[in-house]
Amino acid sequence: MAGQTLSVALSTGNEPPVSTTVTVNNLIIAGWTGRDPAAVEHHIQELEAIGVKRPASVPIFYRVSVARLTTASSIQVLGERSSGEVEFALLQWQDRLWVGAGSDHTDREAETYGVSLSKQMCDKPVATLFWAFDDVAPRWDRLNLRSYATIDGHRALYQEGSVRAILHPEDLISRIGRSLPNGTIMFCGTLGAHGGVRPADRFDFELEDPVRKKTIKHGYDVFTLPDLG
Repeated sequence: MAGQTLSVALSTGNEPPVSTTVTVNNLIIAGWTGRDPAAVEHHIQELEAIGVKRPASVPIFYRVSVARLTTASSIQVLGERSSGEVEFALLQWQDRLWVGAGSDHTDREAETYGVSLSKQMCDKPVATLFWAFDDVAPRWDRLNLRSYATIDGHRALYQEGSVRAILHPEDLISRIGRSLPNGTIMFCGTLGAHGGVRPADRFDFELEDPVRKKTIKHGYDVFTLPDLG
């Protein structure tokens, strides 16, 4: 099976990031991964409000085509009912676990009649920088996720919170196996959106390590293609 090749930078300790090429053979989108059952229920209700059915299990792990992964600065979507959401992303590469940031951009209209289908409808932007997980593991719960949505020229905070709202990476991995296979990226769940889920013309997202004062950032413009039925 042909994988998706990405040009990334891997950062270990205080050393400068090393540019390399990784081949991703498996893309997993973990959903409903909150540690707090009440917060999970809030997100479920948030999506139910736009017609999305409750998940079959909590958490749940969707398989998505690796062709959907992109580090590009723009994506094209069909219609005007898609939106991004910031997530930390785990990369298993060369028998080591790395952590980065991505956006699970999803077609919300398709989501109302099939979540698995909706996950296949949009590209999944991911930042090119990944940190060694074992470097940040001792202070994991101090990391923060943040996103901004630009709508009609106005950029506003869309999501913000600590990763401690989401199941720990080792907990997530243990629910699907002893480890992730090499060449796997897993998006690990998101936070509630300020003001509700909505489309944007541009979406910026980041994973912040406030202790080291370092941030993984990426952003992309969203170009809408006409839906002619």
